[in-house]
Amino acid sequence: MKHILVVDDNKTNLAAAKAALADIYKVTPVLSGVQALKFMENNTPDLILLDINMPEMDGFEVLSMIQEKHSDKSIPVIFLTADNDAATENRCLELGALDFIAKPFVPNVMRARIARILELEDLRKSLADRLEKKTQEVDEMKSKNSKDALTGLWNRAYTEEKVNAMLREGMKGALFMMDMDNFKAINDTYGHQAGDNALRMFADTLRDHAGENDVVCRIGGDEFVMFVGGVTSKAELGKLAGQIISEMVVKIDEAKYETNTSVSVGIAQIPEDGRDFAKAYNAGDKALYLVKQNGKNSYHFFSEQKDEENNRANILVDVKHLCESVARQDSTKGAYIVDYDNFHHLYNIIRRFVERTQYEVSTVLFTTNYSEELQSDGEAVETVLQELEGAIFKSLRQVDVFARYSSRQLIVILINANEEYAPMVAERIIGAFRQMHPAEDLTIDYEIARMEKKLGR
Repeated sequence: MKHILVVDDNKTNLAAAKAALADIYKVTPVLSGVQALKFMENNTPDLILLDINMPEMDGFEVLSMIQEKHSDKSIPVIFLTADNDAATENRCLELGALDFIAKPFVPNVMRARIARILELEDLRKSLADRLEKKTQEVDEMKSKNSKDALTGLWNRAYTEEKVNAMLREGMKGALFMMDMDNFKAINDTYGHQAGDNALRMFADTLRDHAGENDVVCRIGGDEFVMFVGGVTSKAELGKLAGQIISEMVVKIDEAKYETNTSVSVGIAQIPEDGRDFAKAYNAGDKALYLVKQNGKNSYHFFSEQKDEENNRANILVDVKHLCESVARQDSTKGAYIVDYDNFHHLYNIIRRFVERTQYEVSTVLFTTNYSEELQSDGEAVETVLQELEGAIFKSLRQVDVFARYSSRQLIVILINANEEYAPMVAERIIGAFRQMHPAEDLTIDYEIARMEKKLGR
């Protein structure tokens, strides 16, 4: 039986209501709003018949208290009132009552109205349940589609959306860009099942070290990302990266994969190195690249790379001086030895090629000059450099080479480029840059030097 709570300060009205409803419903009569609220502390009726005009606490106040204390229960309320004017009716409905019954009430009318409200409430609950079930199904499907099938970690799309949402709410932290060094050797030596096992081991390691504010993601292949929320100290971040690297070395050893497999980590701090996922991802990827090029099995902060660039930017050089400082004597035959700066390596390979052929090679140094307002905005300056890098990338051929020298200068090597071709390319690059950055808050200068052959060759 449905349970109805009747609230009225008149005992005669309570008796009449109970007599009219007791053969169909379970009825609980109370004489005041206070008694009604006390009853509801341990009971949840299916419907409330509530008198408006009561001493101490009228029906409107009682309804407000019920809505405040039991907002999660959604109990339908019908007002009992001797006032059947439009103003009273309007106030009843505004406060959330589903109907009102005029006193003295007619039993058949009361039963009919109660039956209609309860029927509508059952229908509402049924629809709400179906909607909740359908929503759960959609959420489960979305969650399934947002996860990597092999490791159970989040995928790139979900991670980017989630991290950006956290950043908009003011969260700070860091983005770890990671991959497994020499991972291909596991697949080649022990088979793809062993490779999958290694990826799952890495995923489990990241889960073990993830906190409640962290988001762990597999980008694809052996590339992983972890957003570390709330941690901003370089010491703490470095310690975490070191623990991940060390633990994976132990697990690889225990699995008896004799492939010299390890983990490299690039770290971008947020908001210092980027205020959204894409910018932090780009910064972390650059930091990871440095680790991969300098021994692997370690971690590197993007900000440390930026500090080095900024130190160089404090002493601007011209293109001829830069070429002299980059170029080194290289009489060695056979394999070329790569040191820390890969641009040195590429420059000298190209220079050796020029010395043995008829190719003409030009070096172009682009220098950005910022307005005082732009210069003070580190993120805006980084955006400018990235836009200029994009313009250079789109404007060059695949045989050309470019690199960032500092936070204000980019150097380009143009292969098979004579003195007429080099300025044309430089202007094309500046034109492509201006399409992305038309604002006149900076200027770009360039200098061109021809790569000369050594005397005596």
